[in-house]
Amino acid sequence: MSFEHPNSEGKGIREVERAIMSRPSEHDTTNLDLDRMNLILDLMGHPEHSFRVVHITGTNGKGSTARMAEAIVRTYGLRTGLYTSPHLERINERIAIDGQELSDEDFVDVYQQIEDFIAMVDERFAKEGRARMSFFEVLTAMAVWAFADAPVDVAVVEVGMGGLWDATNVLDADAAIIGPIDMDHMQWLGDTVEQIATEKAGIIKRGSTVIVGPQPHEEAVMPIIEAAARKHGAAQTLRDGQELEVVSRMPAVGGQVATLRTPNGEYDEVPIDKFGSHQAHNALAALAAAETVIPVNGTLNQDLVDEALSRVRIPGRIEQIRTSPTIIIDGGHNLNAAQSLRAAIEENYHFEQLVGVVAMMADKQVEDYLGILEPILNQIVVTENSWRDRVMPAEDLEKIARRVFGPDRVIRRDSLPDAIQEAVDMVDADDETGLGYGRGVLICGSFVTAGDARTLLKEHHDPDLAKPKSERA
Repeated sequence: MSFEHPNSEGKGIREVERAIMSRPSEHDTTNLDLDRMNLILDLMGHPEHSFRVVHITGTNGKGSTARMAEAIVRTYGLRTGLYTSPHLERINERIAIDGQELSDEDFVDVYQQIEDFIAMVDERFAKEGRARMSFFEVLTAMAVWAFADAPVDVAVVEVGMGGLWDATNVLDADAAIIGPIDMDHMQWLGDTVEQIATEKAGIIKRGSTVIVGPQPHEEAVMPIIEAAARKHGAAQTLRDGQELEVVSRMPAVGGQVATLRTPNGEYDEVPIDKFGSHQAHNALAALAAAETVIPVNGTLNQDLVDEALSRVRIPGRIEQIRTSPTIIIDGGHNLNAAQSLRAAIEENYHFEQLVGVVAMMADKQVEDYLGILEPILNQIVVTENSWRDRVMPAEDLEKIARRVFGPDRVIRRDSLPDAIQEAVDMVDADDETGLGYGRGVLICGSFVTAGDARTLLKEHHDPDLAKPKSERA
């Protein structure tokens, strides 16, 4: 399969991706400010003023909430832009218009349209001895340009990390969603939940409707969010459990059904195409945001809401991609994500045997993450993903896993394909029926791990893994 789409300047998607991803990461940029983003928007003529914005932060649930909000708005007949991160398999995934990610040709074209602006920003900052644009700033500028060029009516934008100094915070949110806040990215956002909450509350702007998801550290976090809303002149604050409520929910085939209440009214038995109570709360936040940016008084049309939320697909979030045996992929990498993953599996699956395949970044709370999942895993295969600069070496992960699971339940395979094959072989060996019932493999620990696994299981890398047991060699 070729990804090369030559254009007038002879560049293809791979060349453009290399040019973008070779830039400093947002973690490496020492200038914690929005100066580069503000300058490039000045040069581009402030295209961000041409559309309404749903801006989403929080430790977990950003991508799911973003996709749900975008689906509701689009189903209502408005043109949408969606900007999410990270990507699982293709860089194009980050920017979508009307539910379709940019094609390779369009992605290259957008980059080339703003390439001169990027060079001008880099040159000016180099003269001042300051950092050039990071890869995330470039991608954010591309998204803004693409959305204005489309043009879209509403852009749904996921924060990359934090909020206050995130490149996306040059946008003024009509709806500012703050999902659950917990400990993550501490080396950049702060080592207390209060510091992290302060960073995330930075997306609140004058006139924003602030939508706050359920908070695991409510007493510490809510005063900070409410103070920021007052300081910046937010229009209103809607809190999950007070102005907003998941009235009821029950599991259903392929997901769940939930009754959701906003200040405008109640939506009865909304079908949500994802597992887990956390996804019902994500749907509630998305619904409140959609009510903010869709020009309708009162509740939205329930048939359209049902249609939107019943069709949302969220790659890499408790995503079942195979049967016989069941293979689930999840990209969550922090403690709150691990808790949601465990709860969803306990509620919706009844495994006799579940084998974990885990590769994690070295900067995460690895032992605590594994400790949350330990009760639902019979065995664990530790491995590494493709991000060599940050991934925890398999031998280090093995030492931690042995402390959590005991040595008899831990196997190490240094490559992800070998680890997945090992896990599949383990559940196959104990499957007397050959049908895979009650047996599963959970691949988790990082969005990079999830993306690598999706590619391995979808494409030609190891086609044997994609077959049912009865057809595998």
